[in-house]
Amino acid sequence: MKQEFLTITENKKIAKDVYLMVLEGDTSAITASGQFVNIKLDGFYLRRPISVCDYDDKTLTIIYKVVGQGTEAMAELPCGEKLDVLLGLGNGYNLEKSGDNPLLIGGGVGVPPMYNLCKKLIAEGKKATVILGFNTKDEIFFEDEFKALGADVYITTVDGSYGTKGFVTDVMKNLTYSYFFTCGPMPMFKAIEATATTSGQYSFEERMGCGFGACMGCSCKTKYGNKRICKDGPVLEREEIIW
Repeated sequence: MKQEFLTITENKKIAKDVYLMVLEGDTSAITASGQFVNIKLDGFYLRRPISVCDYDDKTLTIIYKVVGQGTEAMAELPCGEKLDVLLGLGNGYNLEKSGDNPLLIGGGVGVPPMYNLCKKLIAEGKKATVILGFNTKDEIFFEDEFKALGADVYITTVDGSYGTKGFVTDVMKNLTYSYFFTCGPMPMFKAIEATATTSGQYSFEERMGCGFGACMGCSCKTKYGNKRICKDGPVLEREEIIW
């Protein structure tokens, strides 16, 4: 974990209630796809944990949804403003188990961490397939960006306004894959667990106090004992999860 003051170079709306922010500065503490950052906002006591969409050693891209006062305040921040950010939080995905044809599944605001993961897997020569699940057409983002990486991309919408009508598992059940990676809401996870034919990794979303393992507020039981989502997670392997 490392604390840095990063400068906002872009902050724009990309879908319904969804914003993309690019931050510039020393981001070397981020080492794995699936890690997250914790952002301090003036006037708010707790930091906001946001998953990493993409990064290099000088820039960080995050995508966030406006759901409350904190994220509303983030959406109004201008370019040039500096943010107090804790970097390199969480464990991230283990790419070594992906096999040759991994499947990446993102639901809503669980889509962003799939992007850097997909980029890395394709750079390793893997044939990546991506399923992005949304409620409706106006919530969709990053379809073209995943296609530009070279992934096979499927979109699902609950109301059928775009792509396949239904849920990510309606596409997943018809695919062949070597391993899966996913991030999204718990109902989606439970549906994936009932559908998946291989091992995989889930990135969990939990309310966090500190974000680095000190407060124990995000602990959960696993088959191998209690784990803290912010420190030992957010990524857990399928075989250790107690549903």
